[in-house]
Amino acid sequence: MPGRADELPVGPAQFLQLVAVDFTGIYSVYLAAKDERLKMTRLSMSILSAPFAAAVALASAKVIDPASLTTWHTIPWYLFAIVLAFGLLGLVPYLRLIEAVAAHTRAARAINNFRLLYVARLRDQFADMEWSPNLPVDPRFPETYAPLAWPGVNVMILAVANGGYVACGVIGLSGATPNALLLLVIIGLVALVQYLVYYVRANVTRRRKVPSNPYRFENVET
Repeated sequence: MPGRADELPVGPAQFLQLVAVDFTGIYSVYLAAKDERLKMTRLSMSILSAPFAAAVALASAKVIDPASLTTWHTIPWYLFAIVLAFGLLGLVPYLRLIEAVAAHTRAARAINNFRLLYVARLRDQFADMEWSPNLPVDPRFPETYAPLAWPGVNVMILAVANGGYVACGVIGLSGATPNALLLLVIIGLVALVQYLVYYVRANVTRRRKVPSNPYRFENVET
């Protein structure tokens, strides 16, 4: 009964290399995904903090009176324009974050498919050794659209933050009197548009056009 690594149908060196490559691959994918999300979140926070830095700089240079920043109707129009501009600019890391999540999800699915290959071939040997890879072997996992997972929550928080900046900028430039209902409506509409972009992009990724398959291999990914 092949209960040891040297009794497997592949050589011990090749078996260890296979396992090492597999674990290194999945680890690198998730490290890259985490790093990309952190970078885009930091970039978004930097963009959204720019209007505050601009207001401080203008007040320090005595271009504007700091007292004018204490009342909505005395705030200069160009500060509202800055807020609106950086709120729209915040869409760049938002969209990049969606693309990064989708790209790393596809990479993780490819690694799951690779793991499925050797787990299926060495299933009996693993059972004899009472060992399991303890990692997903489903090439349809993880889902690209997962709004309650951390990447999805991160995306939606950025959407609401961008919506808040756009709402303040639009109301300020229009000269309207701000109130809670108006702010909530505009923030909700802007966040909804961004959510629809996330939803459509995630589902298009899931049902994207499959690459050319001249050898007619079965497509196991959704």
